[in-house]
Amino acid sequence: MQKKLDRHRGANRLLNRCETLAGFSALSDGILRAYLTPEHAQANAQVSQWMIEAGMTTWQDQVGNQWGRYEGSLEGAPKLIIGSHLDTVPYAGRYDGILGVLAAIELVSQLNSENRRLPFAIEVVGFCDEEGTRFGTTLIGSKALAGQWQEDWLAIEDDSGVTMREALERFGLDPKHCASAQLNPDQVLGFWELHIEQGPVLEAEDLPLGVVTGIAGAKRSMIKLKGQAGHAGTTPMHLRRDSLAGAAELILSIERIAKTIGGDLVATVGQVFSKPGAVNVIAGHTILSLDVRSQSDLVRDNAIDQINDVAEAIAGRRNLELSWNHTHQAPAVLCDAEYQAIFSDAIEQSFGHGLSVKKLPSGAGHDAMALAEVCPMAMLFLRSPRGLSHHPDEAVIPEDVASALAVLYQAINLLELSYSQNALQGSQVS
Repeated sequence: MQKKLDRHRGANRLLNRCETLAGFSALSDGILRAYLTPEHAQANAQVSQWMIEAGMTTWQDQVGNQWGRYEGSLEGAPKLIIGSHLDTVPYAGRYDGILGVLAAIELVSQLNSENRRLPFAIEVVGFCDEEGTRFGTTLIGSKALAGQWQEDWLAIEDDSGVTMREALERFGLDPKHCASAQLNPDQVLGFWELHIEQGPVLEAEDLPLGVVTGIAGAKRSMIKLKGQAGHAGTTPMHLRRDSLAGAAELILSIERIAKTIGGDLVATVGQVFSKPGAVNVIAGHTILSLDVRSQSDLVRDNAIDQINDVAEAIAGRRNLELSWNHTHQAPAVLCDAEYQAIFSDAIEQSFGHGLSVKKLPSGAGHDAMALAEVCPMAMLFLRSPRGLSHHPDEAVIPEDVASALAVLYQAINLLELSYSQNALQGSQVS
């Protein structure tokens, strides 16, 4: 009973802390916490204080990630990294990313209250920029850890004309040292991330938690159709080169292709820009965005090939010029099988085998996909009421949060057992 009460107490504290962080916002009527802003600094300072209270030593790395370390029982022990991101999109919810960081702190707090040390260290990380809100480059913090820092990022400007180099300097960081945030894979056991699902699957199946199988690979492009602007009243329909009408046909074709391929493939047109943009002028130029995702890079790329074939056919039939600008690519990554098994066993044991274990893919990108380049990684999803995320009405169920803390604690127990058994076997072989 005491452990159950502790989990609920921890869940309530976690949710209260989510409210506190929501107050660190650049918006007066919503939540916005972007990379290298005063709000970012406030959040890091507050999270650092909570980490210290939980028994950790803390620091901020060279790109602005916030860290806390809970030492293992053995000197020089490797580390399990647990965390998520602290930045947000404009008019965000309170839990996307943030909940995963605070849950990791609660886990360490529980261990510390028991005066318990593990044979490995735990490091909790609050990533600095997963959303790409300010500079348009996503996963900055986690990519730096994975050795994927790119010097040309420093020249990117935000909407106010401030470069990332200037923003780093104003934040008190040295742009010359960003690449040194890279992790040493030999010192890392793995990475775990708890995150709200941001979708409707768990709610539809009335489940509080799910084990993530992998993160979909994504490709993004901007597709341009160039026709001929003309007077809306004097240009006959059969002589028009209407780029917007061609884009409309292409958008419906993209939807049809994605539905026909099926499975976990999704394709989205989220933006359409048309010029001249006057009510009485035929659209001469139209640009539309395309986002295609799948757990299989082969399936995703096949869909893009089909879309390109249809786009060329539409352009040819309508006498339009077609061009593509590929803006983003991320390969699909699979979650570690051993860690998936640990999470699944932890769910079954925490609920007395009374809860089925749901395994599901993540259609959204996460910091875990960058860390997969360095170490085994796994993710645990928490139910999202109404599937809402990136929205002020984003919510969680307090009982689900308590369940997640219980599962994380049991997962640590199982990892400790597995780690100790492997170490014993290794010593016997040697």
